Amino acid sequence: NDRLNNNIWYDTNNNNKATPSPARTNWPEPNQQASQHSRIMTTTRKDGTITITPQNEANQSATVIICHGLGDSSEGFSDVAEHLSSKLPYAKFILPTAPVQKVTMNMGMAMASWYDIVGLDKRSNEFCKGIDESQSRLANMIKAEMDMGISRNRIVLAGFSQGGALSLYTGMQLPAADGPPLAGIVVLSGYLPHSSGFNISAGLEGTPIWHGHGAADPLVRMEAAQESKKVVTERGATDYTFKSYAGLAHSVNPQEISDVLAFLQRVLPPDNTCKIKLKDPGEMSVKELKGAIAKAGLGRQAVGLMEKREFVDLLRQHRGGKL
Repeated sequence: NDRLNNNIWYDTNNNNKATPSPARTNWPEPNQQASQHSRIMTTTRKDGTITITPQNEANQSATVIICHGLGDSSEGFSDVAEHLSSKLPYAKFILPTAPVQKVTMNMGMAMASWYDIVGLDKRSNEFCKGIDESQSRLANMIKAEMDMGISRNRIVLAGFSQGGALSLYTGMQLPAADGPPLAGIVVLSGYLPHSSGFNISAGLEGTPIWHGHGAADPLVRMEAAQESKKVVTERGATDYTFKSYAGLAHSVNPQEISDVLAFLQRVLPPDNTCKIKLKDPGEMSVKELKGAIAKAGLGRQAVGLMEKREFVDLLRQHRGGKL
């Protein structure tokens, strides 16, 4: 492509559109047997956020937040999250859905997008209206997990394409005073957006970054990914791993997901000393008890219970692994 040097961020043969993230094929299927026996709970909120947690909340000791790509939704990565959850049964996975907004590069069409994309060239990548709001949203999600007792170094931000770009942009710029660096950042087929406004927070330079990219990606070109690594390391990042996958387009494949799993297992090993802090059932109101029992999937066991102490005993037995 003779326009390579001027358009390294996206392919120039896309009818000048920032194509929504395609349906990803050949992903590893969720381990159905593991899902049944590892006792996970999957819930979907009205805003589209999908949460996959250990059925016994008391077992959670880590959190992984996964952001989808342009035009997609949280459901786009739910099967991958379930697969990863079966291998990290102590981790909670949160998959938010981006707000619907107009995307300039797609003739102003409204779609799920973490921020606006103005153009395909590197200069246009500096104009990312809405990225500050999405950055704040992710930061608030991290804060909520920390308020539950999960240290920031037990949290990973991950994302595909535009979601990976947002994760990289957010994770390296979190307020240093709020805690240690994240356990890690995973970027899949992503890039660094709004580089002129990107500055790594002091103390977060050593955050482990794992970046996987398809060598045949026609949308977010390989040169964009390599340039992103160059800029981020020049700004101070000291642990940036980049891996390309021959023949892979704007997608992921089983080998890449396997490599992501290995990274997560390295930065988020099992650690029972990091479990979340849950409110004692004896201190809960009846409404809180019923909500916790429903969330834990204990509805059948609760049938016929009338007294508060009965709900308290049921929830305590569940958290103690006696059910």
